[in-house]
Amino acid sequence: MRSRPEISLEFFPPKSAATQEQLGVAAQALLRLSPSYVSVTYGAGGSTREGTRTTVAQMQQIFPTVAPHVSCIGASKDDMEELLLEYQGRGIAKVVALRGDLPSGYGQGGSFGHAIDLVRFIRDSFGEAFHVEVAAYPEGHPQARSLHEDLTRFVEKVRAGAHGAITQYFFNTDAYFRFVDDVYAQGIQIPIVPGIMPITNFSQLARFSDACGAEIPRWIRSRLQGYGDDIASIKAFGQEVVTDLVDQLLTAGVPGLHFYTMNRSEQVLAIAQNLGLAGLETAPASVC
Repeated sequence: MRSRPEISLEFFPPKSAATQEQLGVAAQALLRLSPSYVSVTYGAGGSTREGTRTTVAQMQQIFPTVAPHVSCIGASKDDMEELLLEYQGRGIAKVVALRGDLPSGYGQGGSFGHAIDLVRFIRDSFGEAFHVEVAAYPEGHPQARSLHEDLTRFVEKVRAGAHGAITQYFFNTDAYFRFVDDVYAQGIQIPIVPGIMPITNFSQLARFSDACGAEIPRWIRSRLQGYGDDIASIKAFGQEVVTDLVDQLLTAGVPGLHFYTMNRSEQVLAIAQNLGLAGLETAPASVC
């Protein structure tokens, strides 16, 4: 029998009080998975920290371990030290260190050019006070000039002091397995946890994938397009595809699963139930 992997979940800061409340309902439902931690993004398009702070505080009321995304682009070292000290004071000992995107209208500026600079800063300033996760791109970062360059940057980032990595989502397991093999061939042995994206909305998924460089295989894209506005069929097919994807990963013995929840619980819980995770014996209720 396969051992149960560690599960982690990702949420993003909602934009209204109503969606903040809906997130709380979804998060409570996802407690059934007993996640090892949950992460909170910095906000789409490099938006301000305030939404992240609010959502981190909300998640700390629900989950034992919360890991904020810390985006360094455009930030000064003083800004970053202040933020990390605040998180440390709130009992946070795990962060996801990212370069991130600048808010619209801002120039480059700041003390950090890449995530590797942030990882080094955290290590130099805080030692081992924070467990640092970083991002990995099995199909290559969309701004990388080549897969070789992207692999080199990732290895440097890990050697700067990262403890683990979370991948961009993917639908081709070969890309993930090849990336892990290439990283391990460089003498890197940190856990590289695959990011899992449930499929609920084709236009949204296509937009995300085009922006982040995650390939949607042609056969999946064609099937999803063929369903048009039939949301039920899209969700049913998406659940089947992602369940099979995760099954392949579990069979290979991945170190964990990181679900991009999109602040919803239904599809994540359904996939977990299909795979016998967390003792979900009955079909989960439809929860936002």
